[in-house]
Amino acid sequence: MSNPYAASANNAYRASQVLTSSRGQLVVLTFDGLLTALQRARVGITMNKVEVRCAGFEKSLEIIGELLASLDQERGGSIAKELSALYVFLFGELTSLGVRPELAKLDTIIAMVRELRDAFHTITVAPRRDVA
Repeated sequence: MSNPYAASANNAYRASQVLTSSRGQLVVLTFDGLLTALQRARVGITMNKVEVRCAGFEKSLEIIGELLASLDQERGGSIAKELSALYVFLFGELTSLGVRPELAKLDTIIAMVRELRDAFHTITVAPRRDVA
């Protein structure tokens, strides 16, 4: 049985984290949520738990939709276009995996998402250099 007070404290911590984060940090937090959802889907596949797998994929697709909607195509230029294409690709792959789960393919997607998350984290924590 889960502790409702612990869940409430965790939700309060997450809310505080979101409210005090920069845009870059919010993207990293979003990728963290995506990785958690993908891991849940992976557990569902390995344990043959359809409802867990489906919940993980459903949450993953929601998060990718959020990432796609948050792109600023005008200010982001070619990077936004490339990220958009990548998010659309991931969305398609996860939709396919929801119907025909393949652990190896999911592991490849998880590795791609982790690499993206780490890249955004590096950009977020790197000192800004102003161009003169």
